Amino acid sequence: MSLSELLLGERQTLIKARLAAHGRVIATDLAQELGVSEDTIRRDLREMAAAGLCRRVYGGALPTGPSTSFSERVGTDGDRKDALARAAAALVEPGAFVFLDAGSTNLAIARALPEDRRLTVATNTPAIAAALIDRRGIEIIQIGGPIDRKTGAAIGAKALRDAEVLRPDLCILGICGLHPDVGVTAFGFEDAEFKRFVAMRSRAVLTAVTNDKLAMAAPYAVIPIGRLDRAVFEADADEQEVAECTAAGLRVIRADPVEPRPNRRSKGNDTARRQARTTEI
Repeated sequence: MSLSELLLGERQTLIKARLAAHGRVIATDLAQELGVSEDTIRRDLREMAAAGLCRRVYGGALPTGPSTSFSERVGTDGDRKDALARAAAALVEPGAFVFLDAGSTNLAIARALPEDRRLTVATNTPAIAAALIDRRGIEIIQIGGPIDRKTGAAIGAKALRDAEVLRPDLCILGICGLHPDVGVTAFGFEDAEFKRFVAMRSRAVLTAVTNDKLAMAAPYAVIPIGRLDRAVFEADADEQEVAECTAAGLRVIRADPVEPRPNRRSKGNDTARRQARTTEI
């Protein structure tokens, strides 16, 4: 039997072997090796991730295991997170009380929030509070407690007690996975508990989703997809995955395509060029 004739189970077995041998797989390389389309490989990886057999990342997959640290995630896919951040920040209403949950994409959202909207932002993430400290138009509430190094945030009993007094207009939820059947999920039990607690106390819940988290189901449930009011997806998010989320009732907004970072001589360009033009589906 040729590689192109392998059945689904056989392809996934081969993919697991490649993950074990090389520590990651690239969708384009697998498609060429197996003689199938990239869409076929993406479907395989999506099913494997949902079954907990791998962890999807942009362009391929990694073996399952502990998620990377917050500081490591901050340094990856900056352009994509900035595009999501501009789109998400544009949805924050003037005068709103916003809870910004842990996450590297949420850190980008904090940096994208305009100062002139008289916002109050609560967060359990010191890096997010630090990013807002010089923004005079934004009031900051820091949720306390021991900091979890994986999430970069306070998520334990003290954080839950601090959050009891909060009634945010909008919770911008950091997520580890978004699946149309399972909903929002997280890799850590305490992280999932904290996210669920704040989301259920918020008037509205929004999340910004990088492509690797679509159709991904992490081990711990946070909230069902129906509890999300809106989600911002990347411009090139997989069409089938988007369709499955919208069919589940999720209102999806697409960020603009990623723009190349300006060179040093173009830093003075009109900032309006960088504003996200969001399109709701």
